[in-house]
Order: sequence, then C-alpha cells, then structure tokens
Amino acid sequence: MGHDISGYNQAGEEIAYARFSMGNYNAFILYSLLDANKFNAGVSGSGESSNFTVQQMEEAWNNYNQQYNKEDSLTETDIFYWDKNQISEFLLNCLETAKKEGSVGVYFG
Repeated sequence: MGHDISGYNQAGEEIAYARFSMGNYNAFILYSLLDANKFNAGVSGSGESSNFTVQQMEEAWNNYNQQYNKEDSLTETDIFYWDKNQISEFLLNCLETAKKEGSVGVYFG
C-alpha cells in the first residue's frame, strides 16, 4: 500500500508523479497543499481523480513556497529532503500543465 499521486494533461498523459509509502507522513503535505484531504484514504489514495484549475495550482505552489521551500539544513539522508523535491516537482509540472491547458487532472491512488 502507499500513495501514488499522478498528474495528467487533457490528452491523458502522465505529466507528474509522486510516491509515498503508506507510513510516510509527507504524503499528507501534498494532500493538504492541494486541499484534497477527501482523497486521502489513510494508507493510500481513494482511487479517485479531480481536476485542478490554474488558480488552485498557483495557490498550492504559493503555499508550498511559504511553508516548505525555505533554506534549511536538510541533507540527502533526511526523509523530507527527497519528498520535498518530489512535491516541488509535482506541483510545478501540474502548474505548468494547468497554465497551458486551463486545468490539470490528478489521480489519487
């Protein structure tokens, strides 16, 4: 079990992916940033999808930057180091797609 969260463009192509083990609390950060806690089924995603607008993705990105994208002393051995990077990449890819297409689909598996 785990959280496999994927972003899709309008053509159905995967443009973003984030993977968290079922015990990794950092998955909750991504759900929270997307205001998508209803898709969190605890040990995995709910298996549902949702579309996010440019405004929603910009808000998620801005909240990420305010809360988590700060200079810190994380090293590659810290668990949040890797997850911080995958959350950032996920949000940026989804935001870029939403700007191009008007929205982005996200699957919470």
